Amino acid sequence: MDANAVKSDLVLILDFGSQYTHLITRRIRSLSIFSLCISGTSPLSAIASLNPRVVILSGGPHSVHTPDSPSFPPEFPEWAEANDVVVLGICYGLQLIVQRLGGEVRVGEKQEYGRMEIGVEKSAALYGSKRVGDRQLVWMSHGDEVARLPDGFDVVARSQQGAVAAVENRVKRFYGLQYHPEVTHSPEGMDTLRYFLFEVCGINAGWKMENVMDEEIKVIKGTVGPEDHVICALSGGVDSTVAATLVHKAIGDRLHCIFVDNGLLRYKERERVMETFESDLHLPVTCVDATDQFLSKLKGVVDPETKRKIIGKEFISIFDDFAQELEQKLGKRPSYLVQGTLYPDVIESCPPPGSGRTHSHTIKSHHNVGGLPKDMKLKLIEPLKLLFKDEVRQLGRILNVPGPFLKRHPFPGPGLAVRVLGDVTQGNALDILRQVDEIFIQSIKDAGLYDSIWQAFAVFLPVRSVGVQGDQRTHSHVVALRAVTSQDGMTADWYYFEHKFLDDVSRKICNSVRGVNRVVQDITSKPPSTIEWE
Repeated sequence: MDANAVKSDLVLILDFGSQYTHLITRRIRSLSIFSLCISGTSPLSAIASLNPRVVILSGGPHSVHTPDSPSFPPEFPEWAEANDVVVLGICYGLQLIVQRLGGEVRVGEKQEYGRMEIGVEKSAALYGSKRVGDRQLVWMSHGDEVARLPDGFDVVARSQQGAVAAVENRVKRFYGLQYHPEVTHSPEGMDTLRYFLFEVCGINAGWKMENVMDEEIKVIKGTVGPEDHVICALSGGVDSTVAATLVHKAIGDRLHCIFVDNGLLRYKERERVMETFESDLHLPVTCVDATDQFLSKLKGVVDPETKRKIIGKEFISIFDDFAQELEQKLGKRPSYLVQGTLYPDVIESCPPPGSGRTHSHTIKSHHNVGGLPKDMKLKLIEPLKLLFKDEVRQLGRILNVPGPFLKRHPFPGPGLAVRVLGDVTQGNALDILRQVDEIFIQSIKDAGLYDSIWQAFAVFLPVRSVGVQGDQRTHSHVVALRAVTSQDGMTADWYYFEHKFLDDVSRKICNSVRGVNRVVQDITSKPPSTIEWE
């Protein structure tokens, strides 16, 4: 997807490491405005090439006082003013504006964290019809505070402790909020963002998923030559299926899909997925059983990152073999590989600003950004890489992908390899996990909870516990149940099951799955944990 094509009203977010940065992107997209997030330390050429109407400087964990604190390019303020680009700084972003434009930021006498009341001090473009003295609750998270403003800036709101809460320079069109309007803990924050974008910046709410589909089809047709053929790796998940359907709509039968059974699939996943592909989606799919190939390479491997790299390498090896077979059949070797990479994959693979790292931050390297070998012969097509999961589902509905399929919970690219902690080939860990997972997911469906949960799965733990089954002492395996709620997978909270449900599921597992005598539940949010265990 070309960020310049569909969206002449692009809102660009410069990310300085805030845990809330992705929320800004999502909140703006919810207003039918396209937004993108790039590193806050990107060169001016990268910023200018996207031709944004508005630039938002995110918060971050840094202090502008430290020598290595991340910042926008030195020439950015002059460029923004010369090109009539509106700039909004949030939290650390506000402090950057103040300090870089000649003001002063100091360590706050009273640090402000959590809910805080602010009051409007002056008629302000930021607050529209709000009058002086009007107050609202906001979410603060800062230790430094503005001590002196640059020339031309006004304080338009302060906190109840007297700290600067909002500033603006209407001539330069630079604005700043010391709090986080994007979080739900700032109840009027979305109203402020909405007014700022529509009234102050003059942005049009013209970004629609239909536009995304039409533009992406144009991009695919422009990328893939009229005689070129394309391979798509189908996992059975929503992302790869929507990506395949989109590419198929663009180039028709020159798309060749492959579904690989790597021995790391869920219970009866191969049969269920292939039936859906053939009967409902009518996609041309070749099924390859590569169980032995994958499991032999994973034997003895316990490090999760090594597992991901091995799996990524084996997938590409199979895709290359598939491409050779197609070359013999078609007389022309496929040139491209389609992947269902999403925007959270891209975000989580970027180095945190100010970290000193220039390589990808390896949160989940295989799925889909960092686990592919550098010498891969196929060129990538990633038509969904600027979309969040809910947006992909929306696009899938437009493409007539069946509703039940679109509601499927996410499944990791490395499959059950990251849900068996340790060696996946040891004992019957995979078989046990498949049975436990099937009982858990089917129980969720039977209880009518499936659509209320973002993702649910079981995990095989590398420990044994003592139990009593059939009046005999057992020393068997422990499994964990994980279920979370989320909007996009970037943050998540664990799902609150009723005790009776958990009791029933635990009994079913221990009574039905040989080798398990203990069931535990993961009640950790993201952060601090990730959704998957590995």
